[in-house]
Amino acid sequence: MLHSRLLRYLDEVARSGSIRKAGHNLNIAAPAINRQILALEQELGTPIFERHPRKMVLTAAGEILIDHVRHTLRAMDRTQSAIEELKGLRRGEISLAMVSGLAATLTPLAIAKFREAHPRVKINVALVDEPEILKRLSAGEADLGLAFDLKLGARVQLLASTPSRLGVVVSPRHPLASKASLRVSDCVGYALCIPDRSMTMRTHIDAVFAEASIEPEPVIETNAIEVMRHMAMTENCVTFLSQFDVHFERANGQLVYIPLKGLKLPPEVLMLVGNARRITPLARAMTENFKEVMETLR
Repeated sequence: MLHSRLLRYLDEVARSGSIRKAGHNLNIAAPAINRQILALEQELGTPIFERHPRKMVLTAAGEILIDHVRHTLRAMDRTQSAIEELKGLRRGEISLAMVSGLAATLTPLAIAKFREAHPRVKINVALVDEPEILKRLSAGEADLGLAFDLKLGARVQLLASTPSRLGVVVSPRHPLASKASLRVSDCVGYALCIPDRSMTMRTHIDAVFAEASIEPEPVIETNAIEVMRHMAMTENCVTFLSQFDVHFERANGQLVYIPLKGLKLPPEVLMLVGNARRITPLARAMTENFKEVMETLR
């Protein structure tokens, strides 16, 4: 426990840049923290911090040490979560890194199911892009990742997947809303709202238009699926999303999802991934919830 306490002292001083602020944040007397750091510097034979009048700054040795400290703290938190799970306390913490488009659809359903059995578990959800998801999983900074068409590496394993089929999404008032299926050519002449080129989905949409030898002329381009949903609901735009992206709006009668026909491209694949070395008991439990929801929404 003493070792753990020192690690948290170092982490907080590095984050706050001040022993006084660290003491306030940790509810520990600043001199006690300072004594611990001085003793460690003496043991290491080198300063960990440069002491300036208004700020504590990590030295080169301190940068190396703090990387080890934070890695160790994350490992300790994961170990404690696993032990508490085994003890049946249902406590702990789990972190999920995901693309923003799924934040308002698939994820709330899976989390709601998970919390029914694990009401005392803290859940951290970070909205990041695909490369950052893989980076966090590889570094052990996230337990689970959720995105489309992830490129798996040696440190990341696939836990669950399901095809995600692109369709036309419009409001119930739109002239296309009554169609059972559509070709992309049927959407020409209507106001289009499509993702910009920073989004993976745009590659698929461009390919669909290219198959039909049509150059899209959008009135709105955005990097936010939430904007695409609202433009379809409020501005009567035509947009292109998957069945996962509009689950709640379809259930509430706010949007209509119409399958695209004549597609030669394979569908996107929605993927739930985890660290290849170890999946915590809590992460395995949440994985089962995601599998259930993914199967329901197909």
